[in-house]
Amino acid sequence: MRAQWMHALTWAVLLAGSQVAGSQRQSAGQAQKEAGELPLEKLELHNVKAEPVTHLGRSAVRITDAGAEGLDDAGRLAIVPGSSFQDGTIEVNLTGDTAPDARPEFRGFVGIAFRVSADRSHFECLYLRPKNGRSEDQLQRNHSVQYISIPGFPWQKLRSETPGKYESYVDLVPGQWTHVKIQVAGPRARLFVNGAEQPVLIVNDLKQPSTNGSIALWVGVGTIAHFSALKVAP
Repeated sequence: MRAQWMHALTWAVLLAGSQVAGSQRQSAGQAQKEAGELPLEKLELHNVKAEPVTHLGRSAVRITDAGAEGLDDAGRLAIVPGSSFQDGTIEVNLTGDTAPDARPEFRGFVGIAFRVSADRSHFECLYLRPKNGRSEDQLQRNHSVQYISIPGFPWQKLRSETPGKYESYVDLVPGQWTHVKIQVAGPRARLFVNGAEQPVLIVNDLKQPSTNGSIALWVGVGTIAHFSALKVAP
């Protein structure tokens, strides 16, 4: 009887150990699969400065405008190493605010560029203007999020030729963390902010060819931005 009891106990211990090990392997694999997180280190910098920081409790990279005065919206990029993206979903936590010496008309422009060509001359971009989010001017609020396409389609051209089509309102606070999700499929892109079920901006006619390219952290003139937990999924 004792021998039978010891035999059963041995099998129970072995089975439990096997289940724990299997569960650990599954959890590790699942975590790795779910992460999909891209490193924000060794960025390829174009007219910006980058430094690792902790901002409002999150580990992040700070991206600061370092471009010459007069540089257009095509010029300030931090290319994410190893990134490759055509269609899928991009998610990131970000903040945008203006530098202390920035002109008052600057809005803390911050966003994500995708399908960036190898020579960095072509890309799509969705970005925020955090200082517009709670403006007392309703028209300015309506310009809180923006789509641009480089080359050929800066915000000025899009706004003058198709007013309101490529920009929209969303509640934003300068310097505070904002969760951004971008869904891309062929010529279409949708921008979601802070977990909303519905997109705040829909673009059904992305201007550049639908090709594979890099992902970049994008900022505009006079901006100090932070980026954290950049993730990409098919």
